[in-house]
Amino acid sequence: PFPELKTERLLLRELEKPDWKIIFYLRSDEIINKFIKRPRPENKAAAIEFINKIKQGIRNNEWLYWCIILENNPQVIGTICLWHFSEDRKVAEVGYDLHPGYQKKGIMSEALNRVMEFGFNELKLTKIEAFTHKDNESSKRLLTRNNFHLVYNRIDEGNLDNVIFEIENKQLIE
Repeated sequence: PFPELKTERLLLRELEKPDWKIIFYLRSDEIINKFIKRPRPENKAAAIEFINKIKQGIRNNEWLYWCIILENNPQVIGTICLWHFSEDRKVAEVGYDLHPGYQKKGIMSEALNRVMEFGFNELKLTKIEAFTHKDNESSKRLLTRNNFHLVYNRIDEGNLDNVIFEIENKQLIE
């Protein structure tokens, strides 16, 4: 079964086809995607195709992708995922996006902490990485506030505008 995660204010649940409108918005809005290089859905069919791809990847154990909702409101306000797992399944990348109306309220920090806890304690990851645009100050602040550190000697070959942050699971490494 898909791992549903809870925090004090949030529920992180599986993505479903009825979520296509918010997925369309999150993946096509200019403000949200200012610093992200990714394909943008052009219509409902493309958003549903993306959802189907995500669900297939979950079944194939390629990634985990959660919708972020406030506990008292079923409306999806963002997403967070663990993906790009290393071959030995010890390292994963975290990715996230959040509706602008919910930014700067600690929501993504709360979701990120819960996903990190799940990744380190349940999946036994030794490290979580985050690739973010060098000019995305909000994302860099989020990562720094949550104990990620900038990796100065790594380059994202797929996007030279990105910088790479990481956090290690000290309990498993020692």
